[in-house]
Amino acid sequence: MASRKVPAINASSMADISFLLLIFFLITTSMDVSQGLARRLPAPPDPNQKVEESEINQRNLFVVKINSANQLLVQGELMDVKQLREKAKEFIENPNDDAKLPKRFTENIEGLGMVTYTPDHVISVQNDVDTRYQSYLDVQNELVAAYNELRDEFSKRQWGKSFADLDEDQQKLVQKVLPMKISEAEPKNYGGNK
Repeated sequence: MASRKVPAINASSMADISFLLLIFFLITTSMDVSQGLARRLPAPPDPNQKVEESEINQRNLFVVKINSANQLLVQGELMDVKQLREKAKEFIENPNDDAKLPKRFTENIEGLGMVTYTPDHVISVQNDVDTRYQSYLDVQNELVAAYNELRDEFSKRQWGKSFADLDEDQQKLVQKVLPMKISEAEPKNYGGNK
């Protein structure tokens, strides 16, 4: 009996079809894009400009540390992230003119009149190298929310409408009185129990 040859399937075009399908799915699939924090960076310094060391009065500095155990240490005391917004608002505004909080200045600002505010305040955020990104974001969100709430409150007192409803010139005036001053220090190793 003669052996019969089994017909082979021509697979040379299968590779082409697979490649085309792969390209089709790569092009049509949407990818999740990592979202970062929207921050406006300062302009690069002039290379000919002399760098001056500036000293910050301790009363003008609000220190927020996040350790490797994702615990929050605000001004030297442990705090829950839910309390951070109110604490930051109190620091930024210094409503009772507390000597331990930023110094308040009264200034006549064109378009606003006489305004009392704390222009020298700085919020310093420092995190451990092992801090979870979500903990860092939670802290940033609370600090930005504190500024947003203060700007809204100021806008409603001044013009009777929220900050978002103001025109561009009015928003710039509010931002002059309540500038967002969040300084981010290089991550350090604070340990889990500090």
